[in-house]
Amino acid sequence: MTASIRPLRADAARNRASLLAAAEAEFAERGPDASVADIARRAGVGKGTVFRHFPTKDDLLAAVVLDRIDGLAELARRLGGASDAGAALLEFLDAAASRQQQLDLSFLRESGALNEQLAEARGRLFVEITALVERAQAAGAVRHDITGTDVILLMCAPSHVVSFVPQASPELWRRYLAIIFDGLGPNGARPLPQPPPDPVSGELHHPR
Repeated sequence: MTASIRPLRADAARNRASLLAAAEAEFAERGPDASVADIARRAGVGKGTVFRHFPTKDDLLAAVVLDRIDGLAELARRLGGASDAGAALLEFLDAAASRQQQLDLSFLRESGALNEQLAEARGRLFVEITALVERAQAAGAVRHDITGTDVILLMCAPSHVVSFVPQASPELWRRYLAIIFDGLGPNGARPLPQPPPDPVSGELHHPR
């Protein structure tokens, strides 16, 4: 009996992964106007399958964000073992900005899709980012007065800045990432005029 259940579970897992990939692609193209019908069509499943996994569109939106946050947290955890702590932090910021460039989720601020599970995921991401920052500081690659919260607030900045440039090059965000990372470095750093925000990781907006 167990053997007959396992394929169903595997199919369900594949369907869920396909739905998340399709939803991410649809939201990237259409923003909040993406329809469940179009997501189901792109994933190659029926609408009923969508609603079995995600009872509402907000649930699907939240799952896309959770998948994004968990992926970034896992990347940060892996990079925590890199020999070059400064390069590891830059690689993480590059990945975070690149993923936001592919999919802007800023509309979720008003969607009501945030929930306790997402808050916990943001908390895990905050811990991993803070560890990356502290390792880079210990290696002398990052100024001592930067915090994990500072980096979380900066990680989406390159793509956000580029959004104001009409017909921007797809790679223009890398210019601003380089400026930001140089600003995180200790060379020529001047005292910061304000203290950092409180590390309220669970209340910070998700990576968009």
